[in-house]
Amino acid sequence: DANGPIIAAAVTENGGEAHCLGAFPDDEAKLEKAMREALAAHDVLILSGGTSKGAGDVTHRIIGRLGKPGIIAHGVALKPGKPLCLAVCEGKPVIILPGFPTSAMFTFHDMVVPALRRMAGLPPRVDTQVTASLPLRIPSELGRTEFAMVSLVQGQGGLTAYPTGKGSGAITSFTQADGFIRIEALADHVPAGADVAVTLFTPRVRVPDLVVIGSHCVGLDLVVGELSRRGISVRSLPVGSLGGLAAAKRGECDLAPIHLFDPKTRIYNAPFLGDGLELVPGWRRMQGLVFRQGDERFEGLGAEEAVRAALADRDCMMVNRNQGSGTRILIDQLLGVERPDGYWNQPRSHNAVAAAVAQERADWGVTIAPVARAAGLGFIVLTEEHYDFAMISARKERPSVHAFLEALRTDEVLLGLERAGFSRPG
Repeated sequence: DANGPIIAAAVTENGGEAHCLGAFPDDEAKLEKAMREALAAHDVLILSGGTSKGAGDVTHRIIGRLGKPGIIAHGVALKPGKPLCLAVCEGKPVIILPGFPTSAMFTFHDMVVPALRRMAGLPPRVDTQVTASLPLRIPSELGRTEFAMVSLVQGQGGLTAYPTGKGSGAITSFTQADGFIRIEALADHVPAGADVAVTLFTPRVRVPDLVVIGSHCVGLDLVVGELSRRGISVRSLPVGSLGGLAAAKRGECDLAPIHLFDPKTRIYNAPFLGDGLELVPGWRRMQGLVFRQGDERFEGLGAEEAVRAALADRDCMMVNRNQGSGTRILIDQLLGVERPDGYWNQPRSHNAVAAAVAQERADWGVTIAPVARAAGLGFIVLTEEHYDFAMISARKERPSVHAFLEALRTDEVLLGLERAGFSRPG
């Protein structure tokens, strides 16, 4: 029950006295009995889940039997949070929040908090806001007000807001984000470079000890874990190699993980560094095409043959990577001018690619060998990459940067990288 404790704390924070009654199965009779008893003993009834159209979503069907007028709104123009259900039963508010944690909290904040505070005799809530620059374009869906969570970092010209890019079911979104921006329903995007108002989750901006922005790799998690055990807070934002380099040049991060191949010099990463940056060697990793084991379209083929087979089959769905990532550059080189189905599905991480293929939302994609192995996928080698770090030279002596460089050389991290399927240079 991820939502229960969070919602209870939010109720208390906004003037209510929360009584957590626990989770109930999707048994219509048992759930109706529990809802009737809860409504009789309390001023407001708040639930989460059961508001969609699935066969097991019974909560909203019960509302009509609890008292008049019943449901007054079922579905709102919010993202995340569309399935919200609002009702009044015999003078008492009944709210059914979406089941996904992110959806539940944003709809609670936007729709429920004002009513709770009015019932409690409190003034309207005033959240702390800061202004930040948006380094990346954020697309949005016309017709729905969208809440986009962001992580804040300090750049040369002030705060910069990086979208976290998580889905409505991702609890980790809250741990990585400092706040959110509100995108109005009539906007189809927010352009890169725009100044945006960020509503903070906490009274002040949290400043991490170390900021790492760039390419995603599960090997990086091993290094970050070692730093966490030392009490060093790290903010790691996966925006791709090119995005990481740009962030480093703007002074928004301490280190930028990159894996960029220069076809002219046939050298990884070093040719892309600018003034004030130096290269910290990381590790080697295998990139490859992944597919579900047993898929005869790919089994036994080499890399070029597998790509040709995928492009020849119109029913073969791919999953791409986000623009600006080194993996995306590799994919575009493989595809040339082709844009097969699934090309515009662009997750930000290797894990997301593997999950899409494993869950049959896509038939193939490109990810690294350790992730493919963990997901039980077939793997066809494309290339061995150099995963290194562009470091801002002026920050080399910072304690957190020094700790990162030291962690890269520890036996625990080196052994962990080897066990995960990575290899050190040389």
